[in-house]
Formats: sequence, structure tokens, C-alpha cells
Amino acid sequence: MQKNDMIVISTDDHICEPPTLFDNQLSGELLESAPKLRVDPRGKNYWEYQGNIRPSVGLNAVVGRPFEEYGMEPTSLDQLRDGCWSVDARIDDMDVNGIAASMCFGNSIGFDGQTFHKAPDKKLALRHMQAYNDWHYDEWCMAYPGRFIPLGILPTWDAQAAVDEVHRLAKKGFHCVSMNENPTVQGLPSIHNPYWDPIYKAIVENDMTIALHIGSGNPAPHASEETPIEAWISTMPLSVAQGVSDWLQLEELHQYPDMRIIVSEGSIGWVPYLMERADFSNWRHKAWTKSRFQDIKPSELMKRHFAHCFLWDPYGLKNLSEIGEDNVTYEVDYPHSDALWPDAAELLWEQVKGLTDEQIDKVTHLNAIKWLRHDAMFEHNKREDLTVGACHARAKAKGVDTAPKSSGGAVPMTEDRPVTSGDVMQMFRDHAERRAKEMAEA
Repeated sequence: MQKNDMIVISTDDHICEPPTLFDNQLSGELLESAPKLRVDPRGKNYWEYQGNIRPSVGLNAVVGRPFEEYGMEPTSLDQLRDGCWSVDARIDDMDVNGIAASMCFGNSIGFDGQTFHKAPDKKLALRHMQAYNDWHYDEWCMAYPGRFIPLGILPTWDAQAAVDEVHRLAKKGFHCVSMNENPTVQGLPSIHNPYWDPIYKAIVENDMTIALHIGSGNPAPHASEETPIEAWISTMPLSVAQGVSDWLQLEELHQYPDMRIIVSEGSIGWVPYLMERADFSNWRHKAWTKSRFQDIKPSELMKRHFAHCFLWDPYGLKNLSEIGEDNVTYEVDYPHSDALWPDAAELLWEQVKGLTDEQIDKVTHLNAIKWLRHDAMFEHNKREDLTVGACHARAKAKGVDTAPKSSGGAVPMTEDRPVTSGDVMQMFRDHAERRAKEMAEA
């Protein structure tokens, strides 16, 4: 196999929701009360919904910027690549990157619909969440059938409403829903509480996959505000292990052998150790912990129920056999700061060229199709049109511009020292203070 022969699916990307998000889905009072993209006095965009403010921040959408301009300052859509929010431009950016299909989480709406979970009027929030799901399917995914993997969000603050939405989404064509890895941060019962039983049951009955995104429930910790920010960024993927270990203890994994969970933006290098440690802990402690793992090892259940995504993880791929070659998928993370764009295909090939052709096909697209039930990719597109070579050829024919462009945005600080966690957090605090002042003056 050669690089241009690969077919690549990204199982973790993001959408910077456009201002027209609800325009074709709602009308009248429902449209008027829906989340709105607004502009502050400094020309920066933010989303407002039921009194809550969510800014559009830099590292969520810095793809195409010079590296030195990365930061967490509030931004506006005109500072971003059009592919961040326009589906037509996104397809161009996927082609130039050699990506055949993509699963996209929200940005401002939240990885699991956090904007709606925080809203006080849950009746309205449910209707607006449904409208978001319809937009995601009708206007984003079906604009280019097969090129996107539909990903729904659920009103988990109401178990029956969540079950009803699972059934509705399944009929519409969804095969994957995003959930919070630790719903207790939303004031909901833990994943082990019977509250979730009907939701899990509905998901399994509809042959859906649960997507858990890093940072939705368990925040990546940083040592102090004086710690250089690179330390925080370096350990972010490792924070996923806490949530995975929790879900690995889920009773339903024993009850539903076909239950599927995909872990997004967490990478894979740490997975073999977690499985090894879980087996060791079970061996040494199951006699007194009343563990569910009496006749099966945690590592066996991990391979049966979990898929993991990598972006840049040569170490993890060297241990592919330990993780399971059927349990690994690829991700780009467009347009976040880690996103390998516009040269994802080249950097992916550098990591996988030592694998067998069968293994390359699995980690680049076959595992994603299997775990996310995305047979639609080949139903709507010819295989030969989805290779890296074919995607690159289309992008070249269109003349897609990949040159870095300055956004004119702020940087965390100008001193000659490493940027710290505190510097980045201060950007958040400064923005919050300005917004409070502006709202008070208004």
C-alpha cells in the first residue's frame, strides 16, 4: 500500500456552529428563543442562550493560523477558516487533508450539548436540542452524504426524553450519540445509577455507539497557574483514563455484549497500561471488592466494548497488538489546536507505514465504519473517489489555499518566558470581566 491508496476517516472533528444554525429548522417564537450568535463591542462572537454566555475561543479553531498566534482569546467567525463553520468549505479542507469522512462534535453548543443542559427552561431546551440534531443531520451531514458521520446529543436531564430522542434519532439515520463521561458534573446521577438503565437499553436496542469526548465531564488537571502551559497540554490525553476506567466498571457491559463506546480525543499510548493495571487490580482485590470481574478480565471487556482514537501516537501504534488492532481509529481534531491540517495524510502515513496493509485499512477507516456503523460512506460514494490521492486531486483542482493566515488575535503575554496555565486562564477571566461590564452598561 502507498500513502495515496489509504482511505481515512476522522472520528473526532468539530463544528464552530454558524449563525444560521436554527434558521431552517425553527420559526416564530421557537426561532426567536433559540441560541443566538452575537457580537460584542470589540467585534468578537459569543453564543447566548437563556442568559448563559459561551464565547468562541482561539484554541477551539486555530487551524490555518501561524503557530505563534495560538491562544485562548475570544474570536469572531471572520478570524477563522471558513471550513470551521461552512460545510462546503469543510469538505474542501477535508479533501486537501486527504480525509474521506468525519465525525463532528459541536464547539459552542458543547461536546454533549452542554449549552442545553445549562438552560433553566428545559422544555425549550429540549426543542432546541432536537432542532440542533436535525440541523446536524439535514444541513451538515446530508449536504455531502457519506462524508460525515451523524452524531446526536441527548436531553439526559430527562431520562424518558432521552430515550425518546434515541429512538427518533435512530429512525432519522443516526448511529452514534455523544454523552458526558461524568454526568455528575451536570448535577445528574453517576453512570452507575439505575437512572441510566432505560437510556443504555434504548441505545443498545437501536445499535448505537456512545461517544465520550475528552473534557466533557472530567477536566484535565494542571498543577498550578505558574506551570508552563505545555505541561498541561502534554498530559491532557492521559486525563481520559479516569473516565474510561469508570465506564469499564459499568454493569451494562456485562449485560449487553454488543454495547459500543468510542473515546474521542484521548489517544492510545496509555491504553495498554490501563488494561494491565486494571487486570492487576482485579487479581489482587476482587476477593474483597465484590468485583463484577470474576470470570472475565477487565482487559477483555475493554477490547470488546471500547474503541480509541489517535492523532499522533507512534508509541501507541507500536503496541497495537496490546490495544487491539480492531479497537483503534484515527482522528484529525479539526479545527482544534492539535489538528494535523493540511498534512494529516502525510503524517498518518509516517506513523502507519510499518503496519500490514490489513492493519492500515483497519486503523484508517474499517474500524471506524464498524464501530460507528458508517456503511453509508460507500453507499453514497465510490471507493476510488475517497482515497487520499483522489481527495488531494479534488482539492488541487479547486485550488484550495492552505497558506497560514494571520488572524490578528491577541497572544497570552509578551514577556520573554514560557506561557503558563495562569496566562491562559487570565485570558478567560479578562473576557468574563469585560462581558460583565458590557452587560451592566447595556
